Amino acid sequence: MPAPLHVTFAAGPEGPWRIDRIDALCGATLEPAERLRVVEAASPKPVLAASWALCGVTSNPRYTQRAELDGLAARQQGLRRPEASRAALIPIRKTESWWAMAQDERRAIFEEQSRHIAIGMDYLPAVARRLHHSRELAEPFDFLTWFEFAPEHETAFDTMLQRLRQTPEWRYIDREVDIRLSRA
Repeated sequence: MPAPLHVTFAAGPEGPWRIDRIDALCGATLEPAERLRVVEAASPKPVLAASWALCGVTSNPRYTQRAELDGLAARQQGLRRPEASRAALIPIRKTESWWAMAQDERRAIFEEQSRHIAIGMDYLPAVARRLHHSRELAEPFDFLTWFEFAPEHETAFDTMLQRLRQTPEWRYIDREVDIRLSRA
């Protein structure tokens, strides 16, 4: 497992990603901005001149069993593929009732009931993703998920999101923003 990577998603006037839209699906939205920079570092880095900045860190897999990890590793493509000129940043915050549950109870909702990993596997390798944990950083969201895909896979990506948002897991989300981007 690689060392944790600190990632800041900084919205402002500059960056390689054009922000096409910001949709608040649940809870408060984020301020409009033109561009997005993704700053990756071994330790947190301050970001200047940002309308907003969301920070997260990659971490060890959670709620995931060995067979699922192996399946994801075998099928998932990496980020920064030249053809993946579309992206989505989806920050979410889960309810206090979610966090009050034991990890095995959350796993049961996450995969046994909602099939979160299984649904995501249906869209590999077309959609690449990386999860960032933010709850322990006292950020406004618990998770920041970054997705990249080619334009011809955007409809499939939307279908994946629709399927996930219809699961029992999504009853435990009290803030979600869907940020769509294009490589400039």
